[in-house]
Amino acid sequence: MKIVSPELENSIIKEAIKHFEDVEFFSANNLDEATKLLAEKKADSLIAGIDSSSRDVVLACKANIPLSSKYFSSCFVCERPDCHFVVADGGVNKQPDENQLYCIVEDSAKTLIDYYGEQPKIAMLSYSTYGSGGKNPDLEKIHNVIHHIRKSHPDWLIDGEMQLDAAIDPSVAAKKTPESPLKGRANILITPDLNSGNILYKSLERFGGFTIAGPILQGFAVPLADLSRGSTVEDVILTIKVIKKQFERKSL
Repeated sequence: MKIVSPELENSIIKEAIKHFEDVEFFSANNLDEATKLLAEKKADSLIAGIDSSSRDVVLACKANIPLSSKYFSSCFVCERPDCHFVVADGGVNKQPDENQLYCIVEDSAKTLIDYYGEQPKIAMLSYSTYGSGGKNPDLEKIHNVIHHIRKSHPDWLIDGEMQLDAAIDPSVAAKKTPESPLKGRANILITPDLNSGNILYKSLERFGGFTIAGPILQGFAVPLADLSRGSTVEDVILTIKVIKKQFERKSL
């Protein structure tokens, strides 16, 4: 596997790539050059963002790399020794409409399957649980997405709308959502907008002790990673593991 990056001189990336003897890393002068190398199939994946804004990384990818989905999005793989989650979308879509939200769910589930090989258990997060917050278009959008995912992917578990505690705590789920197929054991957390997604993943990182991969850019024809500028060596290692696994799955 060949991974291109315009940021290989960054000390954190330098340390992280020492852990991947079977991956070839090479440099590019800038993001535009790096993404064009991907488009020309001279590289298999991109890692960048520790010295660049997410906006710059995403715009370069959008300009030069074709999509494999109708829309592109991002997710974070959040890992701790006792548990892990895929969280989306915390990096790209500000106010996703119904079609965008569907693609976010679908591509995040594929990221989970690629990396962990698990059955997706998807919680559509909200301030409300099963209509407890009243009716509004945002909740209707979530319900429509759940309906369509259940039809297109009947082997996946998806439920909502629900609050975070009902999604990840079996004891709370037994009270709030006893009929839910998730049973408080969601492994994918879908937030309704960019604000909540970004705050959630950074809270998991800063307060919850999670190592964070990403943002992993989804919906493109090749695996892509847009690092946070606050990424640690451990974060970068996990990010490379995720995109490496995505590449291996695509190559099968």
